[in-house]
Amino acid sequence: MGDATAPSLVYSERAVPFALLAAADLLKVSVEAKPDAKLNKDAAPELVFPGSTTLTGAPTILRYLARASHEQAGVVAPLPPLFGRDALEAAQVDAWIDRAGALVPGLGLEPLAEAVSAYLAPRTFLVGRALTLADVAVWGALEATLQWDKLRKANAKLVHLGRWFDHVGATPALRAVSEALGPRRRFSTPKNGELGAAAGGGATGSFDIGLQGAEMGRVVTRFPPEPSGYLHIGHAKAALLNQHIADLYRGRMLVRFDDTNPSKERDEYTQSIIADMGRLGLRYERITYTSDYFEELAECARRMIASGALYADDTPVELMREERMAGTPSARRDRPAAETAAIFAEMLAGSAEGARHCLRVRLDMSAPNKALRDPVVYRCNAQPHWRTGERYKCYPTYDFACPFVDALEGVTHALRTSEYKDREAQFYRILELQQAVWPGLPQVVIWDYARLAFIFTVLSKRKLTWFVEHGLVDGWDDPRMPTVQGIMRRGLKIEALREFILGQGASKNMTYQEWDKIWTINKKLIDPVCPRHTAVDASDRVPVVLTNGPATLETVTVPRHAKHPPAGTKTQQRTARIWWDLADAQSVAEGEEVTLMGWGNAIVRHIVRDERDAIVELRAELHLEGDFKKTKLKLTWLADTPDLVPLELHHFGYLITKKRLEEDDVFEDCVNRNSRTVAAALGDCNMARLDKGDVVQLERRGYYIVDATPATGADRVVLFNIPDGRTKNMPAM
Repeated sequence: MGDATAPSLVYSERAVPFALLAAADLLKVSVEAKPDAKLNKDAAPELVFPGSTTLTGAPTILRYLARASHEQAGVVAPLPPLFGRDALEAAQVDAWIDRAGALVPGLGLEPLAEAVSAYLAPRTFLVGRALTLADVAVWGALEATLQWDKLRKANAKLVHLGRWFDHVGATPALRAVSEALGPRRRFSTPKNGELGAAAGGGATGSFDIGLQGAEMGRVVTRFPPEPSGYLHIGHAKAALLNQHIADLYRGRMLVRFDDTNPSKERDEYTQSIIADMGRLGLRYERITYTSDYFEELAECARRMIASGALYADDTPVELMREERMAGTPSARRDRPAAETAAIFAEMLAGSAEGARHCLRVRLDMSAPNKALRDPVVYRCNAQPHWRTGERYKCYPTYDFACPFVDALEGVTHALRTSEYKDREAQFYRILELQQAVWPGLPQVVIWDYARLAFIFTVLSKRKLTWFVEHGLVDGWDDPRMPTVQGIMRRGLKIEALREFILGQGASKNMTYQEWDKIWTINKKLIDPVCPRHTAVDASDRVPVVLTNGPATLETVTVPRHAKHPPAGTKTQQRTARIWWDLADAQSVAEGEEVTLMGWGNAIVRHIVRDERDAIVELRAELHLEGDFKKTKLKLTWLADTPDLVPLELHHFGYLITKKRLEEDDVFEDCVNRNSRTVAAALGDCNMARLDKGDVVQLERRGYYIVDATPATGADRVVLFNIPDGRTKNMPAM
């Protein structure tokens, strides 16, 4: 904002244009903010350019900022950033920008807010699947008035608008403007005043980390996944943390696939990771691959060989491991540079002689930190690379490639989990040797944070691959897997995942998390909106004859969610013969009055038992004038009709039986080989219209996500149970 050529944003001190200030930050367009105490609060904001040109009004200025960002980025694309993915979404964004101007204090605010809330019920963002200027414009209008605070507390119909407002408002650029200029103070004040509220605290977790050498606007982070498996929840934390830190310092994030091991990596994994980054809503500058730099890495290795920093070693793997543990130098450590250079050429050519060798870096074989004991930096692998084919025969290790490519790409801060703390010295030593032979290679600062760990959960790719290869799960997207696709398939909303991860902050203290918290967050998102349906056990059910019930089938239209009209309506069928779950039948006594949920009261007159004393039928009498407040039991039921929908209900347990695996545990002995239970049920007639991915609540049973339907090839509707955060002991253990 100190650019002398930047236009000035002039506005009334009493009417802060939150959307414009946040958009300028998001879009990285330089604007000089000039609040004017003399201006009337109703005065429209103006963007004044050097010379005489002026743009007036928030909608016009927002559209200018988007186009200015597009031009200065030099991107040739049909649409500016934050304006949607296509022409249709751009038109919708335009409409919302105009509509936001109507959200002003007064009697008209509440009905307009209710309409927007209803629209947002099934949505995360106003347009499409990512933040756009539509969200920024509407958020800015609500942020400017305290009347919104009062309305959201008093009006239950605004629950979805409130959810959206909090979610969008947590975006660092928006939150920073709100904390600096807004009438609210949602989070505690951080120590670093320059960062402002973006550093978090309170519900968001603290990100006031004092990043060494960080300069506002110049921080570059990177997310470096290896394409050797699907993205799991630990990777999601790394990705979101890198993005959050970049946003915090108004910098940028890169994504680079660490593809240096052809034995493990596949294009399938790469594509799944890219798709998951989209699901997480990650914003990054570009995607690169370590394989993009294989030529530069090989040249760097040649120069380091010439400088005496690397040597070729054909010591057998087991002996090399023993020597490193003992601190014994290899017999090849003093090999002449010319000899090593010749062998490296053989390695690159993939010859038999080259395949016997690896390259090691001369560091310190006597160092207490074993990571410094001459680690391997190049090794041969004849297997074709998923991206470069058979062009290369040997590849750099991560330890060699990472510092070099980080520096080459301009990464200023490499964020790594604290489990790699003992490898920091190795990173800096190798980078120093690379800088000595590659002039101009900049410095990279490592900052470590606590990895994400959960009880009864493994996040090791090797162990997760084991589950897949041994058929104990259906694949990487199995709902028992801690992958992003697995937990989403089980019903976790991405918004809940983001809120949970950012709520951890940037702590360095690693703790084992319970799954309850993340599922509790998820329940808060799905409960207010998901439709209600009814099911009974397919086998353990008992007929109930209502002696004064309807003589013929009756149908009644009722809400799918009593407190959420946008969920629509459903048909309730009523007959003189209905079904109860056996457990409910066993819980009642003759003469007891119960409530049939959604219908009214009934009095149990007779319980019919067979010769084994098992209940085979109940006879009851409708008592619709009865008071449901006075009954102890509120029971679910279904009419006995041929329209009932066959269901398959899946409940899942943990994949391992031990809260925390120790190094000396035999992994295979801790595997839960009975982690899924399946039950057959019958659902109400409306469930025939469910689609894959729909989330519902089966009354008195819990929350479920539809995984398959006859339309997708299944012979019944398959539902996966969604934990609600209250269940301490997972089923199927």
